[in-house]
Parts: sequence; structure tokens; C-alpha cells
Amino acid sequence: MTNTKLADPRTRIGETEKMTINLGVVDLGQVDLLVQEGFYSNRSDLIRTAVRNLLATHADTLRQTVARRMLMLGLQHLNRTDLERAVAAGQRLNIQVVGLARIADDVTPELALAAIESVSVLGVFQASPEVRRALAGRMV
Repeated sequence: MTNTKLADPRTRIGETEKMTINLGVVDLGQVDLLVQEGFYSNRSDLIRTAVRNLLATHADTLRQTVARRMLMLGLQHLNRTDLERAVAAGQRLNIQVVGLARIADDVTPELALAAIESVSVLGVFQASPEVRRALAGRMV
């Protein structure tokens, strides 16, 4: 029914998102020391590595949770044709993604409202500003 592409969640799906963290001065100093000593190319490299290592540590829990909650892991891309098919079949989509959910620019707010029951995205949700506004009340 949907034009869905799955990607390795660790790979960059076209872009990255910025995350801001606050560290104590001692922790920050230790990060800078590891960068200065050449263990990491910069602070971001150290933080990305640390996050990936923690995610690997919890990989089984993450897999079980994704399966239990019936979430899509990776990328889900929906275009006008996908949503028109859902409407024609009398279906309403519940979009549940861990990663990136993208609604194509050819989708109108009216079509999105007719085809999409709910949107729950842990990660990034991309849609036109008009579609985002239309679906605002259906975002979980």
C-alpha cells in the first residue's frame, strides 16, 4: 500500500538533526582532553560515538519495543498516490515511525486529513507547513 523504504537507522537519511546537551565543566573538560589527545576528531564525534555505543547496549530492548508497539524503524515516505489509494480503499493510516516519516510535497492538506488518522514519530517528521498544520491535532 505505501511506498516505504527501510534504511539502517544508524545511517544518515539525507540529513542530521542537531541535539543540544548540557555537561558539567569537569565532563566537558574530559571530553576536550580526549579530543586533544586524538581519540576523537571533535566533540560531536565523541558524542555520536557515545550515543551509538549506548544504543548498541540497548539494542535488544529497542528491537523488542519496536516490534511490540508495531513501529516502523527507518524511513517511511508517503506520496499523493499512496494516500489516494488509502482513501479509495476506505482506510485511514496510523503512521508510527522511529526514524524519519516524510509526506511528499504533492500531498494536499485535505488529502492528508482524509487519509491519515494519526502520526507518531520518534525522530523527524517532514511535511509541507500546510500539511503539518492540518495534521497538528492528529500528532501523538
